[in-house]
Amino acid sequence: MWMINGRRGEWIDAADRGLQYGDGLFETLAVSGGEPEFWDDHMHRLRQGCRRLAIPEPDFGLLRDEAVSLAAQGGARSVLKIIVTRGVGGRGYRPPKPPAPNRILSLHPFPAYPAQWYAKGVTARFCLHRLSDHPALAGLKHLNRLDQVLARAEWEDEDIQEGVMLDQQGYVTEGVMSNIFIVSQDQLYTPELSHCGVAGVMRARVMRLAETAGLVCRECRLTPEAMLQADEAFFTNSIIGVWPLHSLRQRTYPKGPVTELLQQLLALPRV
Repeated sequence: MWMINGRRGEWIDAADRGLQYGDGLFETLAVSGGEPEFWDDHMHRLRQGCRRLAIPEPDFGLLRDEAVSLAAQGGARSVLKIIVTRGVGGRGYRPPKPPAPNRILSLHPFPAYPAQWYAKGVTARFCLHRLSDHPALAGLKHLNRLDQVLARAEWEDEDIQEGVMLDQQGYVTEGVMSNIFIVSQDQLYTPELSHCGVAGVMRARVMRLAETAGLVCRECRLTPEAMLQADEAFFTNSIIGVWPLHSLRQRTYPKGPVTELLQQLLALPRV
């Protein structure tokens, strides 16, 4: 199901700059009982992204009304995607003045992830394709996801659930569709995102929950070796919640107490 600028439909002008140049932003939200989860967190990130890209902010009250109206059609569990583009523009990169942003909402079935991925963890691999360094866009959930597309195209093995992406200097930055945390000697770490990567809503929530639980989470430049030597590791995003990492290369990880604690603190109905 789709809604474009408040109207049901699936068609967008071919001259839209989101299609032409990836000139826009998106948010992907879990929906439970017709209610989009972590709405304020997602809208905060969307607002910051609009400001950084100089795209006029949508009317957030109107956007919520549209989101709730669409989400009500999705049953107990669904996934809501919100896209905001700069709107239609002529040929060439110069942004239109004034811009007329488009709002595109779509509702999708919630993925049927196996319970064992939460209980025992998932298998991952290191991706060969590396993230492009772009400090001006670092942290944003912008529409250009070609790095992730190329990385995800590297494997067809159904036994591998996620890929670990490195930056141009060879540091661990994020998963193809997730953020990464490791635990080493009772200390929680996550890659810093000043050059590339997406600052996930669930990443921020996990960091806040860790702090309230008395765990210090440090953002750092994380090497592949450090990840392979970690006591625990897990992936996060707004749909999966927390996936423990079970195996990476020849390394097998336990589902440790920190991962277990954070899953309990989130208390999300993922399966």
